[in-house]
This record gives sequence, structure tokens and C-alpha cells, in this order.
Amino acid sequence: MGPIEVLRLIIRRLRQDRFKVIPEAHLLLFKDNQVLLLKREHTGYEDGKYGVIAGHIDGGEPARQAMCREAREEGGILVEPDSLTLCHVMHRKATQERVSFFFTTQRWVGEPRNMEPEKCSDLSWFRSDALPPNMVPYVRVAIERVRRGESYSEFGW
Repeated sequence: MGPIEVLRLIIRRLRQDRFKVIPEAHLLLFKDNQVLLLKREHTGYEDGKYGVIAGHIDGGEPARQAMCREAREEGGILVEPDSLTLCHVMHRKATQERVSFFFTTQRWVGEPRNMEPEKCSDLSWFRSDALPPNMVPYVRVAIERVRRGESYSEFGW
């Protein structure tokens, strides 16, 4: 192989994409030993199961800002980024690898309400020590780990 071919090979390798992971932000709202859950419907993912306010972190968007955006879009509440506390990180394997950042806050403005009835059939408070049986599995695990004070977990490996 000549020097030009070697250079082309090096350039091709440098251009190859690196491994990518999908980042997500989840909101764990607790009130009086209860956690706010929403029931997914017509989303194509875990429909009929309860999860939490959540969404993908967009490129160029800090995780806390993404969480505030999702809180407003899905739950109709206003949350300030500085009021959010990172309480758990989960590296999980689904169809693609994901890193889920779970935030919590004690301060928000507004009463949570279902802002996306086409994707959510229920938004209710549930006792955090008696979660419904039909939950998105990794969300259940995250809530349980947070209740035990664990800051990191892995799921689906």
C-alpha cells in the first residue's frame, strides 16, 4: 500500500463516527410520600404502563434545561433549572444504549396536569412505596433505587 492509500485510510478512520449514546431526562416529583406518574398511551413504547415526566435531551441543550422543558410540555409545571437535583443516573440498554438522568425538585409552579392527552391517559400521584404493577420496568427500578439512596444503576444488560 502506497503513502496516498495509507493517508486515505487514516482519513477514513478519523471520519468514522464514535459510539453514541442517547441521553434522557426524567423528573421524579415527590409529595407526601407520593410520586407523580403518567400512563403512556399511543406512543409505540411501553403503552399502558406508568412512567414519569421525561424526554430526550436535545443537542446543545443542558440536561437541566431539557428537564424544565419536558416538565412544562408534559406536566404543565414550571421548574427552574437551579432547583433541580440530580438524584440518579442509569446506564441502560434497550434497542440502543441510553443514559437516563433522574432529577428531583421540591419547588415547582403550577399543579401538574396532563398536557399531552394524545400520549398520556392518566397523570396521578401514587404512593412511592406501593407503585402500580404496570410500570415501565426501568422507571420502577430507578424509583426504588432513589428511595434507597443509590445514585447509579445499570439496567437491561
